[in-house]
Amino acid sequence: MQIFLWLGFLMLLGVAIFVVQNSTAPPVVMRFLFWNYETSLIYTILVSIGSGMLIILLLWIPRAIKASSRVRDLNKEIEFLGREMKHQIETNKLKEP
Repeated sequence: MQIFLWLGFLMLLGVAIFVVQNSTAPPVVMRFLFWNYETSLIYTILVSIGSGMLIILLLWIPRAIKASSRVRDLNKEIEFLGREMKHQIETNKLKEP
């Protein structure tokens, strides 16, 4: 988990360096169907990176919820089996002469 935090930090640092070094970049025109929008190249790149991060987050959330639910179910099963095992041990001790 910690390696992902470091990788994210390094990526953020790289983007920050890129933004500072290219802050005087000329504007670009984005076209989509009938829509034209002129903006700085830096903002275009930042929005693209942010959109990518948001998409990855939205794809990750259902998997994380499913894994959390699975862990909770397995912990309940462990508790149940532990109680059952203790009961079996006590039953076997009572049966021994």
